[in-house]
Amino acid sequence: MKNLIVNADDLGWTEGVNRGIVEAHRHGLVTSTSLLANGRAWESALAVGHEYPELGIGAHLNLSDGPPIADAASVRGLLNEAGQLEGGPESLLLRIARRKLRLKEVEREWDAQITKIKNAGISPTHLDGHKHVHMLPGLFGVALRLARKHGVGAIRIAHEESRLRALLSSRGGKNGVQLKQGVQARGLKLLAQDAREMAERAGIVATDYFCGIAQTGVMTREGVERLLGGLPNGTTELMCHPGYVDEELQGTPTRLQGSRQEELEILTDISIRKLVATKGIRLINYGFLAQSA
Repeated sequence: MKNLIVNADDLGWTEGVNRGIVEAHRHGLVTSTSLLANGRAWESALAVGHEYPELGIGAHLNLSDGPPIADAASVRGLLNEAGQLEGGPESLLLRIARRKLRLKEVEREWDAQITKIKNAGISPTHLDGHKHVHMLPGLFGVALRLARKHGVGAIRIAHEESRLRALLSSRGGKNGVQLKQGVQARGLKLLAQDAREMAERAGIVATDYFCGIAQTGVMTREGVERLLGGLPNGTTELMCHPGYVDEELQGTPTRLQGSRQEELEILTDISIRKLVATKGIRLINYGFLAQSA
């Protein structure tokens, strides 16, 4: 059996992103999404969760953007001078190496993010990380502890399968973005080599395969078609970032702008949807995966 989870990251980022995720779910392949507890469009994201029960919603653990959910004084080491979360994977990794990142603060903030989502009436189907920060050394263990604490049965293991990465890539050759993100994907795999074993010991399930890092912002219809044609047996997660570009999105610190609408068009393309059916691919979400374990 070939199962596919198509997870749209960044629910709650902006109103346009929320609308795009809904569109990709209602008329396309998206079965799952990841919610930012501190997102600008939190209220409408909650409405999405309650209106579309078949859309699995996970917690998008965040250390990089926006205000903290925990009391600022209790996570001061995670904040910049403006009191905002700040730190991409590279800077966080450097702080970890220098032992300047307090894991207790990370756990406190992520715990507050998950709690906020649960208190809003949404039971997270899984945990994953904004910019994959949950895969950094020491942080994956924090995420697993919180999954067990909150009864979340699944977690994303962002180990991008090289064969699937090749299928998704454009035949026109790799550009600088793809090359950089391909390196990042390999780096994440090396940094958390024991992630799958750790998750199994904790009783937390994950997909058999994962892809989408190298193609973030450069997804093509051709690549998705090849991926669907070569999907392996088992369960695969395809990460994506659909959305509508509006003034609010343009004012946010993300390079993913026009690419969000391009991904939305691909994910809702009738020929792509038909290909899923003809290949006998079952579209599921993380909730189904956890219940089947």
